[in-house]
Amino acid sequence: MNAIRVRMGQSGRIVIPRPLRDAMAISPGDDLWAWIEEDGLRLVTATTAIVQAQSVVRRYVPEGVSLVDELLDERRQE
Repeated sequence: MNAIRVRMGQSGRIVIPRPLRDAMAISPGDDLWAWIEEDGLRLVTATTAIVQAQSVVRRYVPEGVSLVDELLDERRQE
C-alpha cells in the first residue's frame, strides 16, 4: 500500500483513513496499541500486539514445554 497523508487536528487527533482501517481490519471502538520507534509512530491492533508478545516469549520457552501445564503443576503442589 502506498503512503497516505494524514493531518493532525487542533485537538491532536489523527483520523485513520478508510483504506488504512480496511487494511488493518479495524473498526470504531477497537483497541489499538501505539509506541514510538526510531523512525516514527507504530500503530497495531490488540491482536497483533498479542501475537508479537507471544513471539518474544516463545524465544525463551523450549520446544514442547507448556507454561500453562507448569503453572498448574506448581499450583497443585502448593
